[in-house]
Amino acid sequence: MDKKSQTTMKLASASTGAALPILVLLFSSSLFGLTWWPLKQFVDIGLSGPTLSLLAYGPVGLVLGIWLWRERAMWRQQTAILLALALVGGWANTSFVNALMLGDVVRVMFLFYLAPVWSVLGGYLFLGETVSRRRKLAVVVAIAGLWLVLGGSQAFTTALSLADYLALSAGLAFAGNNVLARAGQRIPIRSKTASVFIGCGVLSGFWMLGQGASVPSLTAGSVLAVLAYGFGWMLLATVTWQFGVTHMETGRAGVAMLSELLVAVLTATWFGGGNLSAIEWLGGALIGCAALIEATDTSAEAPILPT
Repeated sequence: MDKKSQTTMKLASASTGAALPILVLLFSSSLFGLTWWPLKQFVDIGLSGPTLSLLAYGPVGLVLGIWLWRERAMWRQQTAILLALALVGGWANTSFVNALMLGDVVRVMFLFYLAPVWSVLGGYLFLGETVSRRRKLAVVVAIAGLWLVLGGSQAFTTALSLADYLALSAGLAFAGNNVLARAGQRIPIRSKTASVFIGCGVLSGFWMLGQGASVPSLTAGSVLAVLAYGFGWMLLATVTWQFGVTHMETGRAGVAMLSELLVAVLTATWFGGGNLSAIEWLGGALIGCAALIEATDTSAEAPILPT
């Protein structure tokens, strides 16, 4: 084989290697963006949000707990951060699942997608990260978008729904998750993932106890569907997300993960009956623009988006 052919093959191999992370991340983001669909199906069979979170995340957390125990020597010095990650990351997932099951999918996604902006503020307040002019602009644009999504001047006279509060708290908690994940540099990624799943299961269990609710009687098919959602859908989405963000520049990863918002909004509008007013759509567009501005800022490490 001549040198020209060898060079061509090397370039093709490098191109394929560079394309794989972005393709994997787009796949992961699409899975997260479509999460609303199985959740709405579970609502139809009588499952509540806390019950679903407990049954879907809890067993996965128990299995991943094996890794957590094996890696205890690596995270022992940052145990407090790991516990905080379980609490904050667990709430991010629990509240997000419940918001999607209770509210309008499009509105929930817009409110949740303020998470990148909260991550900027959290990084500044708790990690001392520098906030560039570009990121300051993203914060202002996102807050303007939030104002419109909540109805503009009507936000002061119209009470927010439980789904709205859960979506906003999910975004805030996910931002906290990102800050803690960056602070816990000694904690392996597998242990971080395990702690979030365990935290979600524990918090869901406490939520059910607070409501005095019990696990409803389920058919074998329903149990299998919930387990498939936890071990198949969510675990696959999480693992592929971790692979993508590990092998890509943070700016490119942030842009790619905006496809989550796009997939969720488009599919919920076309197939899920999502219905927002013109002013809410405008606010959502501003939030999407703010996330894009923040994700493409290379002046500092961009926050990782979720799940």
